[in-house]
Amino acid sequence: MKYLLRHTTRYDYSNSVTLSHNEARLLLRDLPWQKCENTRLMIDPQPLRQHERRDFFGNRVVYFAIQDIHDSLEVTVESQVTTQPRPQPDAGMITSWETVAEQLTPGSHHHNPVTEAACLEARLFTLDSPFIPRQPELADFALESFTPGRPMIEALLHLNNRIFSEFKYDPEFSTLATPVLDVLHNRKGVCQDFAHLAIGALRSIGLAARYVSGYLETLPPPGVEKLLGADASHAWLGVFIPGWGWMEIDPTNGSTPSERYLTLGWGRDYADVTPLKGVMNGGGAHELHVAVDVLPVS
Repeated sequence: MKYLLRHTTRYDYSNSVTLSHNEARLLLRDLPWQKCENTRLMIDPQPLRQHERRDFFGNRVVYFAIQDIHDSLEVTVESQVTTQPRPQPDAGMITSWETVAEQLTPGSHHHNPVTEAACLEARLFTLDSPFIPRQPELADFALESFTPGRPMIEALLHLNNRIFSEFKYDPEFSTLATPVLDVLHNRKGVCQDFAHLAIGALRSIGLAARYVSGYLETLPPPGVEKLLGADASHAWLGVFIPGWGWMEIDPTNGSTPSERYLTLGWGRDYADVTPLKGVMNGGGAHELHVAVDVLPVS
């Protein structure tokens, strides 16, 4: 699949800003199944300083500083992206989830040094993170799917489908500060909440899970023209399987990501992949406007 991605973020301030320092995580990763070309990052007003780096997780980060007095900030990224089908592990893998959890335990011995190194790196994603503390209630929720001896892939897909079928998508329910247990108790939220919930449940039983940020091409109903700016950022998660790698699931849609998913970056939770953040002098109150388009290119 070929896409043109366009993501615009605009802040309008009630008072003038005299200085701002910002970080943008808006540039897609190059992956075996995803190649980016002709990427443009446009910032208005034009920054005095700007440079790109890779963060701890390998995500692309652009730092920029604006010293001109300004009443608004607009950041737009455009990129041509080609995606291919992602590799998927065999759903019939007989490895039990308990075996996977045991391999992630410090002190485990692996016959394969490559697998051992990968497990060591993945252990970071078994720990608490700012938005996702491990909790006994989350473990209980996970164990409804991760029954004794159940194959890892089978249990993971069952959890994915449970969240999709048992929870309601409700953009009015939550904010960035809504605790994961509130999502569990109220059985509703948005894609970020459902990813955090699944990650918290998996980590609470000793498995490694990471938060993935990106985009999903949305399809309008038959006969209805797709509205420009109607797409949105999306969130899902990856789960580590020793000897294979990271398998991704999307509990918001009860699916596994396909060519229609564009990967921006990953981290422990949303805090590690915030699209745009910074500090500034002045500004007062602000209004935020976001427009996203994922447009197929023939």
